[in-house]
Amino acid sequence: MDASFTIVPYSDTYKDAFRSLNEEWITKYFQIEEMDRVALHHPKEYILDKGGYIAVALINREPVGVCALIPCQYDGYDFELSKMGVSPKAQGKGIGKLLGQHIIDKAKQLGAQRIFLESNRKLAPALSLYKKLGFKEMTKISSPYARSDIQMELTIYTA
Repeated sequence: MDASFTIVPYSDTYKDAFRSLNEEWITKYFQIEEMDRVALHHPKEYILDKGGYIAVALINREPVGVCALIPCQYDGYDFELSKMGVSPKAQGKGIGKLLGQHIIDKAKQLGAQRIFLESNRKLAPALSLYKKLGFKEMTKISSPYARSDIQMELTIYTA
């Protein structure tokens, strides 16, 4: 990655990018669902105000990737890794891995023990990335997403 790459915390400056980078991949493979609308149109209220975090990957100050850490409603999980999207023009450059690692590091800073995520088996590159980051497939819990057909977890050891 070149020197013009950086990951910054979300601010309102990136509201449109957060929404559009996610809508881009969701509409390519699936349909926008109600939970998507809530998170993507109200990231401050739905994610940040609840103690969550959003990372924005920039190349030459242009947003090319996003990922959120949302406080998790499920017992035994501190956060959900969610809303990860990388622009097609920036894919294949390791940005997703850097974003994922950044989010995991942030979760550690926030004292998280376990992180959860939902995905779809159709998204093979994403699943491969999650496995490289240490996520393991888990048994299904109730999902608000029709497209979710796989769930994964990461146990963070804070020794």
